[in-house]
Amino acid sequence: MQEKKVAPSYAAAELQAREHRASHDFAKAADGARSAADIARDDGDSTGWWNMTFLQAQNLLDAGDFAESTALARSLSEASLAVTSPQHKARALILMANSLRGEGLLEAATAAAASAVGLVDDDADMEIDVHARQALIAAYGESGKLEEAWKECLSLSARISDGMDDQLAGKAYWVIGNVAFLCDKVNEGLHYHELAAETFSPTRNLDIWAKFNKASAAMRLAAEVADAATLRCIERAELATDVVGGNEEEILLLRLNRAHWNYLAGDTGEAIKLLDELTDHVDHLPPQMAGEIFLLMARAQSDTGNKQAAKESLAEAAGRFEKAGAHQRALQAREMLEPGTESEA
Repeated sequence: MQEKKVAPSYAAAELQAREHRASHDFAKAADGARSAADIARDDGDSTGWWNMTFLQAQNLLDAGDFAESTALARSLSEASLAVTSPQHKARALILMANSLRGEGLLEAATAAAASAVGLVDDDADMEIDVHARQALIAAYGESGKLEEAWKECLSLSARISDGMDDQLAGKAYWVIGNVAFLCDKVNEGLHYHELAAETFSPTRNLDIWAKFNKASAAMRLAAEVADAATLRCIERAELATDVVGGNEEEILLLRLNRAHWNYLAGDTGEAIKLLDELTDHVDHLPPQMAGEIFLLMARAQSDTGNKQAAKESLAEAAGRFEKAGAHQRALQAREMLEPGTESEA
């Protein structure tokens, strides 16, 4: 009788968690997954506990609760199931890397992602391996270690095949394009992002479509590509996010993209207005993103002749980048602080 009573409760909690996740209510989804994990633990179901705790951590990551997601992912990576299963170990390490990156702990994120790469090499586990490489590339890229990031991109590119799922291939092209932009390989960045755009469809997955267009716009803007295609990316991302919703970080990144577009289009006043609003939220953002906000603000302030405010923004940007472990980005900000130094971000 006890088994019949527990099983429906576990199933109901899991179903509720997945329904909340589908509607992008990540906080409630995390609560539901935690309830299911508790039931599985009490019933001695270690696999059910692992899977639901993983789902809980995923939702906490998407909700922006990076520290708690990191803690859960670390416990999953050390659990008995992960000790005996390379697949489970790799999934936990990937989740931990992405959570640490959200916290701005880029060196720890790099170490976690590097540990996940190569844990599985069977074709059946290609998706896990690709996600591990993506996490490592993202950590390298945000740390400013572009040579290492590009080397990993070449390895990832070699893993892409005609038989790969379109969405998985699209995510791989996406991250390779990101790094190409960061390495000033603008034409290659545009090429890989175009390949990614061809694989994604708003009718298949509107959430991925929104995230890709938002990220692609950010990379194009960072490369000073302010053309009609970049504006379309911004508008698509804004429209899709209006439909599917998004967490605070995603909404603020959309506003940063719009501010960056206004700045490059010559509307510095509107850019500063948007950036002023963003600075009210920087303490709730990963430090590397906060650094980018202050760096763009400094450029806009400098263009309006407000040199003292620009210096203060540059110092703030450098501090945020250092906190994130993005030392090369911090150095760029400090070089712009030097009298007579002109530098483009």
